[in-house]
Amino acid sequence: MTIQSTVDQPTSPAPGGARRFTARALLLGDRIDVHGLEREDIISGVPLAFRSGAHGLVALYRFGVGVFVGLSPVEEDELLRMLAGRVTGDRGLIHDETAVLEISDSYDDRIPPGGPILLRDLSEARFLCLADALARSVALGRDEREVNSVLDVIEPFTVEMARRGRAPGPRRGILRLVGQALLVQHRVAGRIAVEEKPDVLWERPDLERLYARLEDEYELRERGQALQQKLDVIVETARTFTDILDANRSTFLEATIVLLIVFEICITFYEMFAASG
Repeated sequence: MTIQSTVDQPTSPAPGGARRFTARALLLGDRIDVHGLEREDIISGVPLAFRSGAHGLVALYRFGVGVFVGLSPVEEDELLRMLAGRVTGDRGLIHDETAVLEISDSYDDRIPPGGPILLRDLSEARFLCLADALARSVALGRDEREVNSVLDVIEPFTVEMARRGRAPGPRRGILRLVGQALLVQHRVAGRIAVEEKPDVLWERPDLERLYARLEDEYELRERGQALQQKLDVIVETARTFTDILDANRSTFLEATIVLLIVFEICITFYEMFAASG
């Protein structure tokens, strides 16, 4: 990874001589295939980050998020068209996270309440820290929506079970619910990695304080923990419903066996009476 130069062209002026940029993280789909996109002006391999347009920086994450800084609307549209064939699980509606950056040599990297993100410079290393936080925030938003949608489906089942004291709905409906729960658990579990720090911090430990402030600003750890707790509830609920189905099946089999035994006894007695008569 080579980290040395800075972006020095603002997208809009800021008070006091500071330069202002807009950073945008876009949720494009479930996955982005970045294989073959390597280029001479590469900044980082994981995530794939490079320069684009006149003064822009781009970072592409395999979990379906792209982060852009300093791109004009035309440059961004061109890049999105180029990526269209590499995105799987296209969401149709693009979800994004936008941040305003102010750059000045007089700033100490910080994020004032309700204000823009103040950075000493927009070096490639600082860009990667910022991109990582924005990308994880957008990805967490996607995972939160998926988990909440499953919880919304589970709630009527659990309310009905509490009210009636038995498994709600037909067996097929419960199996479909269990399948949805397991699917979202499979899709989300591998993406919850908010506690992992970006690779750039291995080379630039002096930026750990900046990344910690970005983590606090977007509440990455808190949201990750809450998401994991909800995911645990989904998994436990799916396990409970599966146990109920297994118990119901066992009860049905036991009742069937008892009925067959009773039927066989009845046949035996009938044959005995028929023979004696």
